[in-house]
Parts: sequence; C-alpha cells; structure tokens
Amino acid sequence: MDTNQFNYQNTEVKMTGGARIVRKVSIKNGKGYKSVTKYHKGRKIYTNKKPIHNDHVGLIKIGKFIPGLFLECSHREKNKTRRNRK
Repeated sequence: MDTNQFNYQNTEVKMTGGARIVRKVSIKNGKGYKSVTKYHKGRKIYTNKKPIHNDHVGLIKIGKFIPGLFLECSHREKNKTRRNRK
C-alpha cells in the first residue's frame, strides 16, 4: 500500500487537574493534519491545527514514534492579562 491510499486517525486525551489536552492526528489519502485543543474547567481555551509533513506521514505509516510532533501546535499567549493566565 502506498502513502496516497493511507488513512489513519488517532486521538490522545491528557488530563492534568482541571485542564484537558486533546491531541489529534488525522490522515486521509496520504495527506493529514495534527491538532491540539486545550480545555480548562470544560471550556475550550484554544485549538491549533497544522498540516503534517510528508516525511512524518511515512513514519506514522510504519509505526515509528515522532518526538516533538505537536511542538509547533503549542499556544502562544500575547498578553499576560488576568483573563489569559490559565
């Protein structure tokens, strides 16, 4: 099976205190995206979605671990106001 016909979907949920972080990987026909969503006390704080590099799709297909796959999906706070400090 070549990577053009490759389909894959995975979701990881990580709970820490009142926060929940959901990391998703979805690949359809060899092209896909990764996303990170953070919830705090049940409210969605942010979502960041990026495309997956073609080299990473090949590594996912053979079952290799990719360290730092979600590093570029992290959230950057612009201002440290009282409302944004979570």
